[in-house]
Amino acid sequence: MKLVISLDVEEEGLFSGRYPRESGVTNVAELRRLEFIPIEFGFPLTLLVSHRVAQDPAACEILARWRDLHGAEIGVHLHPWSTPPFADLPGPEPVPAEKVPLPLLRAKFGHLIKQLQDSLGATPTSFRMGRFDFGPKVLGLLPEFDLKVDSSVVPLTLKGVGDYFLAPPDPFPLNPAVLEVPLTMVPVLASLPRFLARLARLARVLPGDLGHHMLDWFRYGGAAGIQPALFPLASMRLAASLHRRRGGQVLTMFFHSSELKPGASRLFPTEPAVAALVAKIHHFLSWLVKNGPVEGVTLSGVYQEYLKKVKS
Repeated sequence: MKLVISLDVEEEGLFSGRYPRESGVTNVAELRRLEFIPIEFGFPLTLLVSHRVAQDPAACEILARWRDLHGAEIGVHLHPWSTPPFADLPGPEPVPAEKVPLPLLRAKFGHLIKQLQDSLGATPTSFRMGRFDFGPKVLGLLPEFDLKVDSSVVPLTLKGVGDYFLAPPDPFPLNPAVLEVPLTMVPVLASLPRFLARLARLARVLPGDLGHHMLDWFRYGGAAGIQPALFPLASMRLAASLHRRRGGQVLTMFFHSSELKPGASRLFPTEPAVAALVAKIHHFLSWLVKNGPVEGVTLSGVYQEYLKKVKS
């Protein structure tokens, strides 16, 4: 199997209910905690970079080192609330992407990508939308900026705009120009999600949107994933095992750079909490390598493999 290890490299303070335009990015230096991944396992990272990070010289120097020494890929991570240009929009931040006027959203894409080009000499082809706020507007803009591979879909959840609850756990084309590499979320019982989706459609006639809540809570009891900030080690192993057993080809891991700095994320307030997260990642990768052949790839690497299959 292929393994993608992707990080949203972003500013601090986003998990407190506030979405300021200006926040610190000192957490980027904590990427040093992950150097064992390329050195010990030979797996590259995919670093999806927000505007606040892309405009910080010290942070970009760290990212350039990861790219040049460890083969990391530099991709795009759009936070509309902190990416220029700005405009007065109805409602508090974060305003959903579907409610941002298309010209303004397009301008934010262009500004972020130019900042990545200016700061890192990057020509990015991979993308993840901030807060997984992925919908038709965002998808329609990806080809305009030559972004060929997206990783904003989370199967078995109701994140984003659109019906991705039953999205497959392996890569699939969103349209002829964009390949989706979803985060790895698999059902413990393979047939249950489809049954629940049918049940939810029937439940729409009931008060209280019971069907919506039923699907929204499924991930807490009926799904397993390899996201180290969200799942215990046993669940990560279960997800990888089930995916392999069912013929899965790609595992996609995700977490935030801010989770590597004590106190920058509410889930990891202390040094022992961060150390435990890093240890969990190490244990999982050691187990994964021991239990079967696995090759580390970037998001764009998955896209290149997909192109080869299409052409053959």
